[in-house]
Amino acid sequence: MGSTTLMILPDLKTKKIDGDRFVVTEKFYDGVLEFVKYWPGPVAVFMEPSPGMTDNLDNIEIRSDKVPFHMGLLDYTLLEKRAASGASVVLGSTSYRQNHLSAWCRDHGVPCVYVAEYNLKTRLQIIDADTHNILMRLRRYLWEFLQERKQRKAISDATGIQCNGTPTFEAYRRMNPLPFLYFDSRMSEEMMASDGVVDARLTECLSGRPLRLLFSGRLLKIKGADHVVSVAEELQKRGMPFEMTICGNGELSASMASQIAEKGLSHVVEMKGVLDFKTELVPYTQKHTDLFVCCHRQGDPSCTYLETMSCGVPIVGYDNEAFLGVAAESKAGWHAPMNRPEQMARKIIDLDRNREDIALASRTSLHFARSHTFEKTFKRRVEHLQAVASAPIS
Repeated sequence: MGSTTLMILPDLKTKKIDGDRFVVTEKFYDGVLEFVKYWPGPVAVFMEPSPGMTDNLDNIEIRSDKVPFHMGLLDYTLLEKRAASGASVVLGSTSYRQNHLSAWCRDHGVPCVYVAEYNLKTRLQIIDADTHNILMRLRRYLWEFLQERKQRKAISDATGIQCNGTPTFEAYRRMNPLPFLYFDSRMSEEMMASDGVVDARLTECLSGRPLRLLFSGRLLKIKGADHVVSVAEELQKRGMPFEMTICGNGELSASMASQIAEKGLSHVVEMKGVLDFKTELVPYTQKHTDLFVCCHRQGDPSCTYLETMSCGVPIVGYDNEAFLGVAAESKAGWHAPMNRPEQMARKIIDLDRNREDIALASRTSLHFARSHTFEKTFKRRVEHLQAVASAPIS
């Protein structure tokens, strides 16, 4: 690697199939291509190997000899040997596997930037959602508290930090000299909803037809997928006409389908499975969705928020930190108390009676998203990395 190289060390693993074939997520691959577009030099990606395939819905196969960046495997405990090879900037991740990176880079004059996606509160929320055994939960709590101490030290040793969403930005910006806030999204400028498409959909919405609701993503407890059907049940109990579509797949798919049938919701709730993001999900959302129902139980910086807003669709969601941050920044969207699907249903019923509020929030959401497109976000991130590369290392 030359001295102008951007080295990327994601908190993701890759499955190497054979020779030069790797399995990565399409979202990550598209992001690296965007770094390549704006970074004024070579880009090198090193990922730790995964023994098996992940459950990501957008896994794709790439060939390292056919991509415009270097792709390789690396044990992150051996990061120092790679960092010594003259990278202009190392873009790492806040992970226990990389806590040692920033101090080593500082000592050897290599600028280091961490990407932060989960603060301590969010990581504890994930434990609460996924861990039922109390003793196991307490052990995981302790591990995360100890990790947080090490992570904060690593962030303070880094030259810069890029925070995906407001929760990590508020948690870590004061301990680093060059913090940067961004909002995750896969929506390119050409994929954004047009004013004409939004106006046509809002005309239907304001005509009084049943409100069209959508949930998309991985059907997991941590994403609140189990509560989406509960929201539909509450709406039906309260007599509100509506149509709900659920897109995605995951461990809750079968139980959700059973719940829909048992609760007599099959005539108003449809499970469409996994839709191709660019060619199916985005067009469907833009044309056939009035409100996105987001029951996320934790404050992770889900790309769902900006991607939905890019379709000109406002969100009603649980009051996790990440959604509250997006709603405050965009001045659009509504929230209900965490783990209270009946409160979510009441909010939707209120919006059903005040559809001009939905129309205003639809346009406000789209306006905000247009300032945070995929291209604009990565261009700003590269500009931040260039500023870091020229900053003195203390």
